[in-house]
Amino acid sequence: MQRDLLLAIDVGTGSVRAALLTEAGETLAFAAAEHEQIVPHYGWSEQRPADWWTGAVAVIRRVLDMLPGAAARVAAIGACGQMHATVLVDGNGQPALEAVPLWNDKRNRTLLDTFMQEQPWEALLPVAGNPPSVAWWGFKLQWLKAHRPEAYARTALVLSPKDWINFRLTGAVAIDAPEASCTYLFDVGHGTWSDALAQRLGLDPKLLPPIREPYDVLAGISRQAAAESGLHEGTPVVVGISDYPAALLGSGVIEPGLASDVTGTSTLLTLCTTAPVLHPVISNVRGALPNWSAFTILDAGGDAMRWARRALHENHYEYDRIVSLAAGVPAGAGSLVFLPYLNGERLGERANSRAQFIGLTSGHGAGHLHRAVMEGVAFAAARNLRIMEAAGNRLDRVIAAGGGAKTPLWLEIKASLYGCPILTTAAEESGVLGCAMLAGTGIGLYPDLPAAASRLVRFTGEIQPNPRWMETYARLGPVFDHAYTNSERYWTLLEAAEAAEAAEAAAGPDPQTNH
Repeated sequence: MQRDLLLAIDVGTGSVRAALLTEAGETLAFAAAEHEQIVPHYGWSEQRPADWWTGAVAVIRRVLDMLPGAAARVAAIGACGQMHATVLVDGNGQPALEAVPLWNDKRNRTLLDTFMQEQPWEALLPVAGNPPSVAWWGFKLQWLKAHRPEAYARTALVLSPKDWINFRLTGAVAIDAPEASCTYLFDVGHGTWSDALAQRLGLDPKLLPPIREPYDVLAGISRQAAAESGLHEGTPVVVGISDYPAALLGSGVIEPGLASDVTGTSTLLTLCTTAPVLHPVISNVRGALPNWSAFTILDAGGDAMRWARRALHENHYEYDRIVSLAAGVPAGAGSLVFLPYLNGERLGERANSRAQFIGLTSGHGAGHLHRAVMEGVAFAAARNLRIMEAAGNRLDRVIAAGGGAKTPLWLEIKASLYGCPILTTAAEESGVLGCAMLAGTGIGLYPDLPAAASRLVRFTGEIQPNPRWMETYARLGPVFDHAYTNSERYWTLLEAAEAAEAAEAAAGPDPQTNH
């Protein structure tokens, strides 16, 4: 029987997904199995590696059952998975902890703060390639070593979720270079584990798995995994990749000059570069190809529109009506500028930043406010892109995904502020498509990843910058930048006032006033 199918597996935070795709990228079968996210304390977030494997086996069997003789037709398997989750594996190949910290687990915040106060972390940027973060393996392992010493002492190997699934499928271990690059244990200049960074964190680099390329064939399906999953023994499994770079690959963002805008609740901006962008507010992940993706996360996007809908209309207006109101107002919203930092900034220069309208008059209505909100998110995103461009990187095109990509007005606003076209893609599961591209490239089905992207990635639309809007935004841009740069003193005063008010509330009523 012809081996004409590719199996993609995605170990996400909410579920494990599997899909069978053709060589042309068409999805023939898809299945998902949800798993629990455990929150034992505020700021903690855990999952069980055993649940990932149970889910993976279930969805693999389900997609194989959807097509007659599918197991014999699978040519190769590629997996991706949520980044940063830290799986401790003992000498018997079993998890040393039943539940492991995920990417959004922040229990190590105190350790991180101490590190940033005591270590010259900005001087470490040329080695680590990233500013310190609670997400990185290095700081999660620090916490586990200090607070789970028995489990850490039994640890023989550290794996990511995707690598744990690969280990269960094949018995072989490796980590992809993109995942390794976001651990704070990786030397971005040499592409290897950094003994120096491990030493600064008090960790043993011998626990870290071998680093390989995502499209390398790791091994074949083991006899035990074949019996559990229904796959054929010996079917090749590639090393795979983290879910974020997989989605970039599946969207076609693989060459310098291409960028990605994923706007959901927040806005994730990525620019493909030839080298890491070393800046305190920029993070970097190695790509599926040996290039880099510089990225920032703006904690504003759909959440800003959601706030405006609630604040102005008590959620009674549908989003289509809100967008229609904004579209009825000229670019620039009547010289009304909005700083969109409703929740501060995660990776920004000013963590205590706040939202504000600048230029509000009695002549402004709801449409002006809604348009200003949409433009404010785009101004903030463009500001982050300029930081990446200032490092010598070019921006040719942006590929949009997420809920924000379904709003043409917002795309035209962004294209006019970014100064380049914005493309939308056909793929609903770009990470799954990226996995299939890696699997096919690994076995020679595609000559290389650019050829795979050219064949499989399909674009559904292109939004060009509006020249007249660009002129308007060029005039308002300095207003946004000046307000952002010079408002910190007001934000600091507001913080102090709130702290004083909270202290008074905690102290209780003044006894002298109660008589």
